[in-house]
Amino acid sequence: MLKSYAAASLITFVIFVVIDFIWLSNAARLIYRPRIGPLLLEKPVIPAAVAFYLLYGIGLALLVVRPAVDTGSVLNALWMGALFGLVAYGTYDLTNAATLKGWSVKVTVVDMVWGSMLTALATAGGVWIGLKLTS
Repeated sequence: MLKSYAAASLITFVIFVVIDFIWLSNAARLIYRPRIGPLLLEKPVIPAAVAFYLLYGIGLALLVVRPAVDTGSVLNALWMGALFGLVAYGTYDLTNAATLKGWSVKVTVVDMVWGSMLTALATAGGVWIGLKLTS
């Protein structure tokens, strides 16, 4: 079980980071910069980004991947990942909407949907591949 958990957690993390990097590379130009450009830095602060991904990965491993691996359920990983993503991205986006002048409602909605979908797909994919590789 530990082997499945470790594999699923690592695979989830890699899927999440790779897809999010691709998304951000395009969405920054097409969605974020046109709507909240004055609030954005020209280049991200890499240590803060790394800290986010590590913290998010730990949260996914403990709160989504482990319970899904324990039950052997990719469906649990999917819905728990979607909820985790919605809560995490919603916390960020709704706090920004409540506190920042010029924050976009469209960015809030797009980002919350993105966070929920990305996290659901990464956790379901990671759990599915992790279970297949270790069974």
